[in-house]
Amino acid sequence: MKATEWTEAFASGKMDDKLSLLYGNAKATLEQQRQRYVDAIQAFTELYPEREDLYIYSAPGRTEVGGNHTDHQHGCVLAAAVNLDAIAIVSFHEDQVIRLKSANYPQDVVDLTDLSVHLAEMGKSAALIRGIAARFAEMGVSVSGFDAYTTSSVLSGSGLSSSAAFEVLVGTIIDQYYNEGKAGAVEIAKIGQYAENRYFGKGSGLMDQMVSSVGGFVYIDFADVENPKIQQHNLDFEHAGYHICITDTKGSHADLTEDYVSIPQEMKQVAEQFGKQYLREVEPAEFFDAIPKLHGVCSDRAIMRAVHFFDENRRALLENNALAADNLDFFFDLVRQSGDSSANLLQNLYSCRKPTEQGIPFGIMMSKRFLGKSGAVRVHGGGFAGTIQAFVPTKVTEDYVKEMEALFGAGSCYVLRIRPVGGFSFQA
Repeated sequence: MKATEWTEAFASGKMDDKLSLLYGNAKATLEQQRQRYVDAIQAFTELYPEREDLYIYSAPGRTEVGGNHTDHQHGCVLAAAVNLDAIAIVSFHEDQVIRLKSANYPQDVVDLTDLSVHLAEMGKSAALIRGIAARFAEMGVSVSGFDAYTTSSVLSGSGLSSSAAFEVLVGTIIDQYYNEGKAGAVEIAKIGQYAENRYFGKGSGLMDQMVSSVGGFVYIDFADVENPKIQQHNLDFEHAGYHICITDTKGSHADLTEDYVSIPQEMKQVAEQFGKQYLREVEPAEFFDAIPKLHGVCSDRAIMRAVHFFDENRRALLENNALAADNLDFFFDLVRQSGDSSANLLQNLYSCRKPTEQGIPFGIMMSKRFLGKSGAVRVHGGGFAGTIQAFVPTKVTEDYVKEMEALFGAGSCYVLRIRPVGGFSFQA
């Protein structure tokens, strides 16, 4: 549709059914999202006034629930797409270039006649765009170009994976328009990971992209990375009387690369003692029987992190089964166990090189004091700095948010809703 048609559709409420699917049907939420899309359309038309036919897409952030640092060892995870997302206003053309302007960032311009890795782009969004386009080209998909304006409510550094939302957004745009949607959610996730690993220069597992692309509350078994087993849940935590809250403890992610990289490195060092590349390929009983022999060969921390993997991998399945049985008491107990394991065995609550900066342990301590025996709280995502996750009874959610924001600042605590769909086209 034309810009004026899209604007009228959103402003008049004609898109409310689709907005309700993505964000919930609260009146204030719908009003906010209508205006957000109208503003994005206006921004696009100001950037690219010559473009007339517009398309609109969305891709969500994600919250990890179980399986802390298991995906890079081909383990099991439990995670959910959330109502914070990246959206794109797009117009397609034949210029053999992708121009993408994200709100508050310079425009990226990617020449589609050169899809090789550019070392100067590594760590930048242009690398992700180029890598995604390159992978589709390898699959035989011809991409002729588009102009896009994007804006995201998945704030960078929030622990909700703004990068995966961006990757899935670009992948969905290309797949829907140039490939008739044939790649699908699972392949789009793999394409995003490929771009992040190969072009962006960041080693990562597949969880973030997979959850953003598939949507909903999902359990994923990565034993076969090419064909992961996925089970979706329809559990509505709000209906059950709980909110999922993510709090940004405002810790700096600067200079933490060594901390993040050390986890998969040390886990793989243990796996190598068994002639394997990943811990998932090692039988748990064989590992635990071999601990005395491993001691002195691998570091103490590497062994403890491996113990975390095996326990957490099993725990993710138990959490999945608890949700399937609507047994929230057992589920919350498992979440608490997961948090304790991350703290004591995985040791990713703060950097040992910054021992006085302990925002995550501090936030967890204060959350436990607030929640008492109700709900649960744990580190969220990669750790070392950043966010914590809490399951908070609905009746005290407002007070919990006030408590967290009194500690970490206004806007630091997000009350999330599970989004039932992943990459989304408003044209579909």
